[in-house]
Amino acid sequence: MIIHILGSARRDLAAGFRFYQRQAPGLGGYFLDSLSSDIDSLLISAGVHAKAFRRYHRLLSKRFPYAIYYRMQGQEVRVVAVFHSRRDPAWIDNQLKRRT
Repeated sequence: MIIHILGSARRDLAAGFRFYQRQAPGLGGYFLDSLSSDIDSLLISAGVHAKAFRRYHRLLSKRFPYAIYYRMQGQEVRVVAVFHSRRDPAWIDNQLKRRT
């Protein structure tokens, strides 16, 4: 199994890092470490998460209120987006349509 984090998801992670880093020094790094661990868990659990929007599986982060949206393509996991889980579902759906 290979995990590929698309540029769009990397930008989402960077935005989350900046937000949390402004809250407290070092919190941005903790955010990235936590989300990286969640994404790495897909090596074992990819595909078991419910599909939230069309063909995208949604993994909820263990420590932060974020959701990781990914899809399966053979032996590859493509992480497409990382959004705050309290976003408007219509906004999330629109963003995922743009990232297809």
